[in-house]
Amino acid sequence: MPIREILTHPDPRLRRTAAAVPRVDDDVRALLDDLVDTLRDIGGAGLAAMQIGDMRAAVIVDVGRRTHPEGKSTLLEMVNPVIVERAGHILWREGCLSVPGVSAEVERSARLVVEYLDRDGQIVRHSAEGLEAVAIQHELDHLDGVLYFDRLGVLEQKLTLQDYDRARAERAAQAGETESAP
Repeated sequence: MPIREILTHPDPRLRRTAAAVPRVDDDVRALLDDLVDTLRDIGGAGLAAMQIGDMRAAVIVDVGRRTHPEGKSTLLEMVNPVIVERAGHILWREGCLSVPGVSAEVERSARLVVEYLDRDGQIVRHSAEGLEAVAIQHELDHLDGVLYFDRLGVLEQKLTLQDYDRARAERAAQAGETESAP
């Protein structure tokens, strides 16, 4: 499957609300495959369809390579995911493929239960905690047009966005230098 381009802030498509998927079919499975291939190519803990410009409610999360001793995949492919239970609180430093170059501590639920359709259209109920719970919440926020920095206080959000703008300008300058180099 093709590696897809990741949309970056301030692309307005990142602020839209995802459309529910009426049924899981080959087209939806192809979208999930694109998400997996793109995530594995670029790295990260998860990816929402919104981040590649597809407005359907589909996300993938795979934190196993980061947390499992043998780097085993723990891939979750979720269509129409909904968090049905939450417990506890945790602060976690988050970054985002759509907001590259910056991160901030975000308060999330420490444990959760999510229900979703898998790639076969079957209903799955999955419990998660720690990094996996944080990644699920982060990716599900994308389906509502929410970016992690929206969950910060006003001052921290302003500082994070200033850092992002600075990092973005530096990347653009480096790309310009690279393109014009002999």
